Amino acid sequence: MTPPPTLALFDLDHTLLDGDSDVLWCEFLIDRGVLDRAVFGPRNRAIEAGYKAGAVGVLEFCEFYVGTLASRSAVQWQPLREAFLEECIRPRVVPAGLACIEQHRQAGHTLVLTTATNRFITELTAAALDLPHLIATETEVAADGRFSGRVSGVPNMRQGKVTRLHAWLAARGEAPLAQRPSVFYSDSINDLPLLCAVREAVAVDPDERLAAEAQARGWPVRHWRR
Repeated sequence: MTPPPTLALFDLDHTLLDGDSDVLWCEFLIDRGVLDRAVFGPRNRAIEAGYKAGAVGVLEFCEFYVGTLASRSAVQWQPLREAFLEECIRPRVVPAGLACIEQHRQAGHTLVLTTATNRFITELTAAALDLPHLIATETEVAADGRFSGRVSGVPNMRQGKVTRLHAWLAARGEAPLAQRPSVFYSDSINDLPLLCAVREAVAVDPDERLAAEAQARGWPVRHWRR
């Protein structure tokens, strides 16, 4: 029996991207006058700080950013989403990350972008990075076709990244994580559950807490943004 291909998993924010998609999205909408700077500016900074510290709740974090989509449909958001990709995301893609993706692609590995940021914001990013598979936080859509501002299902964050990956593999009829080679690249202590679940964990420009974990566990550390 042919063994399953290596699963190459990539975090997005502060790993493949020099910045955070959710934070950048808020700033982009504030600059465009869609969100009120006096209200959302301080809240955006506070949520970002809590995320970096691993202190903010999963649902609180995800629904704060998913909430920015509320009351408009995907079609209504599309022009802004495309402008966001070109103005805020493409310039921040880390070349060393692209090179790593290409190495795994050439090796025939299964490439997956796994991110806490919602699918609507990140599916264009995944396409721009030529990553064929995306696991992201899902957004609830109301009966009228507009985003409700709430998360649908399990947020793809912390332990949720492990839960969602297991479900994704099962839905595709693929070998479970424990029965195949796998590698995950991430910068954040928030991704510790998935880093512990894969065969090979790689800390990329890690935050302070993840750097300490990597040292204690003997995980390799890479510096893509130097």
